Amino acid sequence: MALALRCLRPLPSLLHRSSFAVTRGLPQAPRGCPALLLESCRQCVQQMLLSRQLATKKAKGKGQSQAKVNISAALVEDIINLEETSEDMQAVIEALKEDFSRNFNVRTSPGALDHITVVTKDGKFPLNQLGQISQKSPQLMIVNMSSFPESTTAAAKAIRESGMNLNPEVDGTVIRVPVPKVTREHRESLAKLAKQSTNKSKEALRKVRSKSITQVKKCKSKVSEDTIRLLEKQIQQMADEAVTEMDKLLAAKTKELLG
Repeated sequence: MALALRCLRPLPSLLHRSSFAVTRGLPQAPRGCPALLLESCRQCVQQMLLSRQLATKKAKGKGQSQAKVNISAALVEDIINLEETSEDMQAVIEALKEDFSRNFNVRTSPGALDHITVVTKDGKFPLNQLGQISQKSPQLMIVNMSSFPESTTAAAKAIRESGMNLNPEVDGTVIRVPVPKVTREHRESLAKLAKQSTNKSKEALRKVRSKSITQVKKCKSKVSEDTIRLLEKQIQQMADEAVTEMDKLLAAKTKELLG
């Protein structure tokens, strides 16, 4: 008992300096204190810090619709990597940005055809790897398939089914792609497709969130219920912020398309 008290004696001052403990780690075991007992001390400190943090958030949240949660990743690194979760969510957002930039433009340019996927007997390839794309005039683009003539038909099909309202014409190994006049109907079609793309990205985001929450729940036997609830709230908050950013991207793109 005396030995345990010697190990626990530094805890009050350690809790008082919680930020120092988080960033620089806990002190070494006092002389004569077994390492196993010190590890119990570490877990105790971690639980007490998280409980205190939860209580603070609840107090601040009184009278508000939702309290802001900001858990130190160092406190929960043994449960979940919050930075990795954040990166996975950001990756979904970046993929949506790239999709908007590549596939949802009012004015069609040669670069818009680059990444159209062509299905061939040897696999799937971006169009710019199979053919040379150029713009003959503002109303006409040319795809020269002389390097891979056997893929000409497949390339024309991929352009036609790209959702860009293009109707390619094959002339030997040359694909002529007339650029249609931008109509209101075409603009509205692009805006609808942009919304569908956003919904798919939100579904991918929900999968990231669910995976993270499932990982947290697996630790129910190791940590307190308050810790689990706090982490779930943090992850949900991160997902909500990502959804908000996606909605802003969609609003901006819709305004750009519809004018």
